[in-house]
Amino acid sequence: MRIYKFGGASVKDAAGVRNVLKVLQTMGYENLGIVVSAMGKTTNDLEDIIYSYQKNDPAYLDLIDHLHHKHEQIIEGLEMPVEGIEELCLSRFRESGIKKDIKSIMESLKGEMLRNQSRNYSFLYDQVVSHGELLSTKIVAAFFNACGIPVLWKDARQLIKTDRKYRDAGVNWLESEKLIANSCQGQLFITQGFIGSDDNGFTTTLGREGSDYTAAILAYCLNGSGVTIWKDVPGVLNADPRVFEQTVLLNKIPYNEAIELAFYGASVIHPKTLQPLQGKEIPLYVKSFIHPRNEGTVITAVETIEPLTPCYIVRKNMVFLKISSRDFSFIGENNISDIFQELSSHKMQVGLIQNSAISFSLCVEDKYAKINELLKDLELRYKVSHVEGVALYTVRHYDGDAIEFIESGKSVLLKQRAQETLQLVVKE
Repeated sequence: MRIYKFGGASVKDAAGVRNVLKVLQTMGYENLGIVVSAMGKTTNDLEDIIYSYQKNDPAYLDLIDHLHHKHEQIIEGLEMPVEGIEELCLSRFRESGIKKDIKSIMESLKGEMLRNQSRNYSFLYDQVVSHGELLSTKIVAAFFNACGIPVLWKDARQLIKTDRKYRDAGVNWLESEKLIANSCQGQLFITQGFIGSDDNGFTTTLGREGSDYTAAILAYCLNGSGVTIWKDVPGVLNADPRVFEQTVLLNKIPYNEAIELAFYGASVIHPKTLQPLQGKEIPLYVKSFIHPRNEGTVITAVETIEPLTPCYIVRKNMVFLKISSRDFSFIGENNISDIFQELSSHKMQVGLIQNSAISFSLCVEDKYAKINELLKDLELRYKVSHVEGVALYTVRHYDGDAIEFIESGKSVLLKQRAQETLQLVVKE
């Protein structure tokens, strides 16, 4: 069984939904499970609703109405005559009752928030943001069915069971595998990415890249033949085209290489998505929903990336720290453990580390604006210097030309070179 996953960008408007239909008509939809994210920036809109709600601002109800209107506009766009969509399809869609379904979901959201008594932000977050995926899958399923693709709508909360770690729930694999196999095997179905439910029936979310993870969970539990992530890019590139002028499409990537690239900050597939697929050697394809017949990229059990070329990753707005003892004593295991405890408590994400006898250098991402607190705490015991606004460049499979290219015109604060990986901290 194949699993397709379509992200928010692919269903952001009526034209996007029609294009997803075209992808299925082009590629076939036999023995297929479909995972769909919330439409466009819906999750951001729902986060704004939570923010307003937590400030006791009744305007959150107006924001819900606005979100309702945006989805109705997409429905109305799908009802409009366009080339390639038969009038019979449009007629069936208009008569599908989808507007009533959407209204019911929005009323459920309002009721959820009016009844809420929990002060746990993560719990509230999961109960609210999950409505984005419910809305999108209801609309897409209704449109597919109207256009002759008989897809079954499945509630992911009845398929994927998790623990109670809201916003980053862990999967109960044994229970989920049983539920998914019993409900989805051999059926053409559509379900929501990103969401599941705990043993009390409360909605949970799967954390970063949760919709990709949903696709991997389904493929694992159904012994799938492959997962395809449909994007607005031709596949996985060797560099971010927004930063580097010349990029190369990677045709094949080993599972472990994809995990390495993600670890260093590349916008590829999150490791938690790859882990269940790697366990059963299920290939993961990254393809363009604009040009669906193009080969794209496959992440699978191969020896090395093809073509073998340097892969460039850059992380901007990092902080470079150099930490040393005040009395010129060694920086030993106890010191390093102490430093990492401080990094963890201040929620710093480490991108590079290097130590010598009396100093410890590292490059961190200050996602939560806690660098001043970290410095204050470290300076109680260590001598600390820091440089903000640096960039961390990582090159996998570097060669001489890659080194020259990446160092050109940059002020290098630290260089670290291993067999396959070159890292530079630079002040640009």
